Amino acid sequence: MLRTIAEAVADRAEMHDIIGQQRNNWNHHFLHSINTFALSASLMSGISSSFPSHLLEFKLSSMLLFTAAAGMMLVVNKIQPSQLAEEQRNAARLCKKLGREIDEMLTTKSRITKQDVSDVMDKVIALDKAYPLGLLPGMLEKFPEHVEPTRWWPKRQAKQTETLTDQNRREGNGWSKELEEQMAGLVKVLKMKDESNYVELGKLVLGVNKSLAILGPAIAGLAAIATGFVNSPIGDSWAPILSVVGGASVAVVNTLQHGGQLGMIFEIFRNCAGLFRKMQEEIESNLNETEVEKRENGEIFAMKIALELGVNVEDLQEFARFASPLCKVEDIKEFASKLI
Repeated sequence: MLRTIAEAVADRAEMHDIIGQQRNNWNHHFLHSINTFALSASLMSGISSSFPSHLLEFKLSSMLLFTAAAGMMLVVNKIQPSQLAEEQRNAARLCKKLGREIDEMLTTKSRITKQDVSDVMDKVIALDKAYPLGLLPGMLEKFPEHVEPTRWWPKRQAKQTETLTDQNRREGNGWSKELEEQMAGLVKVLKMKDESNYVELGKLVLGVNKSLAILGPAIAGLAAIATGFVNSPIGDSWAPILSVVGGASVAVVNTLQHGGQLGMIFEIFRNCAGLFRKMQEEIESNLNETEVEKRENGEIFAMKIALELGVNVEDLQEFARFASPLCKVEDIKEFASKLI
């Protein structure tokens, strides 16, 4: 059964990769198309008064281009192609990683249990939920009310275990009292500093992106209306200025938003916060298991965490002082991760 799942995961990785390239192409196509429409409309509106015999043709063409630019911006702001592309890139990477885990399991385990299959299936379903392939329906909300870390792993069930002695609980299988304190302190730093920081950065980028998503189409719509009053008694003084400057402003806003790929940046911040949330849950899952033999080997686990943070294993000792319940966020000056 695991081989069947492995084939499905490999297929998903390829699909995510292909769709990610497609949606990245969408972002470039829409970016340049909208800028071309806006600047062309601005140019036509500006020179229309110089050609009285063709004034109507220029005005209609300019209004059509401004309206098309506004409509395209509404669509692009709704789907956020750069964010869609980043979602698919992450999904492809994580599917490939899951495929390697399954291959390793098939190679090293002499007997695959139903629980092994169930665990892998849960991981596949969690990935599908975090990074859907479909566009409409099923697309993730691009402007959520609340920013939460991305979750691409299954929720861990709380373990009900009886309390053992300190010796049985802390020593053995690569674990020690000192390592437990380091991990407990690290969880606190990850939660209070690293995860919190990326969530706040995500909120900031989301706010800027939302403002630009409203501003761009609004300016394009106003420019289209102003073009209709060019060379007329009502708008002879203001319409040409609003139309020309509006077109240039649309190009600037669109370039900042989609050339700067704010949707992608927001998704990166959410994924970074998700990575720190995942690390917290992995550490807490091990610490909550009172029987050390059922935990992941402590030395290997510490090395894995250190690699994910971009630090040496010896550097984890610094986090032991944060394990105290009296430790406050003001006492934590540095971030745990040196990698992202």
